[in-house]
Amino acid sequence: MNNLNDINIAAQCIKDGKLVAFPTDTVYGLGANALNPLAVAKIFELKERPSFDPLIIHISNIQQLEILILTTDERIYKLAEKFWPGPLTMVLPKSRIVPDIVTSGLSTVGIRMPDNDIALELICKSECPIAAPSANKFGRISPTTAAHVKKQLPNIDYILDGGKTKVGIESTIIKLTEFGFQILRNGIITKEELEKIIPFDGNLKIEKISAPGMLKSHYSPNKMFFIANNATLKLGKSRAGLISFSGELEKGFRKVIKISERKDLKDYAVNMFEAMHTFEDDNEIEIIIAEPVYENGIGKAIMDRLRKAEFTWLQK
Repeated sequence: MNNLNDINIAAQCIKDGKLVAFPTDTVYGLGANALNPLAVAKIFELKERPSFDPLIIHISNIQQLEILILTTDERIYKLAEKFWPGPLTMVLPKSRIVPDIVTSGLSTVGIRMPDNDIALELICKSECPIAAPSANKFGRISPTTAAHVKKQLPNIDYILDGGKTKVGIESTIIKLTEFGFQILRNGIITKEELEKIIPFDGNLKIEKISAPGMLKSHYSPNKMFFIANNATLKLGKSRAGLISFSGELEKGFRKVIKISERKDLKDYAVNMFEAMHTFEDDNEIEIIIAEPVYENGIGKAIMDRLRKAEFTWLQK
């Protein structure tokens, strides 16, 4: 755990227009002053992220929210009261103070309040909202430890090490409509939980990229990665690592990482990216196979990540 001095150094880096990797409740973020377009540009450069993929702004209090958006929609505050701090991002009409580079030129901005003391303290001491995508190279495995950040972004200005993140997958992203909410990216906060606060809007088709994580390919290891099925299980278990959930597919694999002893989907979410990193770094493993789960509740978010990690390799 970092001491207060570490956070003071990191906050000064943010004030100076530099980049800081820091833990959130979900994964590690790559942060810059959200109101400084030159600092935000460094995020895109270091991540090798395309400029059309917008960033999420992280805040530490509701007062920061109010300077970033143009709406007084009461539903925002109902959702914030229930889910903030926490892994929920709301895409809302942006105010003029938000630089266009943060939103990829869109009129909306994704905002969330992370449930992590280090993140909240950093935002507070930096005296500004912090724009932060995941602290990795674009399209690669998300980082859930400081070591994962160092592996992919060795030239970053500063890393706050807060240990392993507790949620393990990126936030749920929603957009509000006149009828309710749409989900732009599934996360650990599910449709069913959100529906207890406001209705789900299933009427409209989402076409353009209006939030992170909407591309077909994402979260991908630099080794062959596939979801377990009849075809992929024949690829050569003797050189493959299995990300195991049920324990029923483990026979014959060179190595196995069982990511839940309780068959709990939250464990899958927390440990999935770490397992990918472990196999990616293992010289004995050539292929990574992940066991699928049923797409109910958190299972939707898990399968979304697995399919996007697999997509690149299915094209080859």
